[in-house]
Amino acid sequence: MRTKIKQIFLKGKELENQEVTVMGWVRTNRAQAQFGFLNVNDGTYFENLQVVYDEALNNFEEISKFRVGVSVKITGVVVLTPNMKQALELHAKQVELLGDCPETYPIQPKRHTREFLRDVAHLRPRTNLFSAVFRIRSVAAMAIHKYFQENGYVYVHTPLITCADCEGSDQMFKISTLDFNHLPLEDGKVDFSKDLFGKQAFITGSGQLHGETYAMAFSDIYTFGPTFRTENSNTKTHANEFWMIEPEMAFCDLEGLMDIEEEMLKFVVKYVLDECPLEIQFCDQFVSSGLKQKLTDLLNSKFTRITHREAIDILKKANVKWEFLPSYEDDIAKEHEKYIIDHFNGPVFIKDWPKDIKAYYMKLNPDGKTVAAVDLIVPQAGELMGGSQREENLDKLLERMEELHIDSTGIDWYLDTRRYGGCVHSGFGMGFERLVMYLTGIENIRDVIPFPRTPKNCNY
Repeated sequence: MRTKIKQIFLKGKELENQEVTVMGWVRTNRAQAQFGFLNVNDGTYFENLQVVYDEALNNFEEISKFRVGVSVKITGVVVLTPNMKQALELHAKQVELLGDCPETYPIQPKRHTREFLRDVAHLRPRTNLFSAVFRIRSVAAMAIHKYFQENGYVYVHTPLITCADCEGSDQMFKISTLDFNHLPLEDGKVDFSKDLFGKQAFITGSGQLHGETYAMAFSDIYTFGPTFRTENSNTKTHANEFWMIEPEMAFCDLEGLMDIEEEMLKFVVKYVLDECPLEIQFCDQFVSSGLKQKLTDLLNSKFTRITHREAIDILKKANVKWEFLPSYEDDIAKEHEKYIIDHFNGPVFIKDWPKDIKAYYMKLNPDGKTVAAVDLIVPQAGELMGGSQREENLDKLLERMEELHIDSTGIDWYLDTRRYGGCVHSGFGMGFERLVMYLTGIENIRDVIPFPRTPKNCNY
């Protein structure tokens, strides 16, 4: 029976002098005249298992020539080594080659650049860096579900194919079954009534609109799934396919929304720190010095809450030569975010944004100039979450849609949430990859997605 390497490390003393069988891939092979050491990893644990083999084995010569990357089956005895660098090792009684690996194997035991590893994205999980990153990603996803489930939220699977325009159709991928070489036309335009759905359809840019309808039945819901945007952006923080967490809460105003955002983020950070100590330690040492302290500081901090106007006041008074001048009517730039975070020495909620730069569904404030929207900015990562109190008044919502030239005919079902028992409600969105970047210290979104989809890049 196979024993997973994680179980060997976790049980430790329980397995001392016991015989076990492991299967995994060779990370290194240090062969000497009469004995050798294999470092083996099966993907269940961050650390490698050191396997000692010697000339008493009948295939010693063969084992000594095993190359990096081969898969093996090893039966041996667990030996505790408390005075050594590793806590334990396996003394091999039998070593069997399962799958050979040629000398051309790209992942050799040396430091590879992240740019190189993106070109072998199917193999990079076998490196220490990406073993840490994608294990943290997995645990963070579990933490998100755990937080919402333990707080009574219903997990809703919103559609990936939609005819609803939330983010703007110019940012959404269009889907069609029509023959592009022989498109049906009417008055010089494509006749989408001949298409599969009888109308133009998109791949979702957000599950928010559908999520709101379920919040009007279950009170608290969340979505967590893939999202697609057509932005032709080659920055380190943008991708065309990514994952989003989008909770929607009935009977919740903007202040309550910020309470939930802070509580959820602290829950996820603590869960990852508790469940991934080795991975966090590795990222702290080799990716972003001070990472663990940054995450610990977040747990112990009280998030500051200021208005957009107050943020601009601070920026205008700062003795800084800005690349982009702060404005009461505009968004704030990355340089502004960093200054505000440093000014308050921690995470900051910036709320009550100018209505002209925000979406139609956000609650209009009594001043008529701002909306009840909020962005959370955090040290090193900048903006991490964005949300708002939704406009629950149907007349005001329709007026806002007309002002922004939003066609209401395609989302009449969405407007029913205001017609039939509407109430104060709020929601936010968090890009999952942005969160993983924050948790690992990784600066490029391409390095926290298994197979990144970015402009001019759709490999695998």
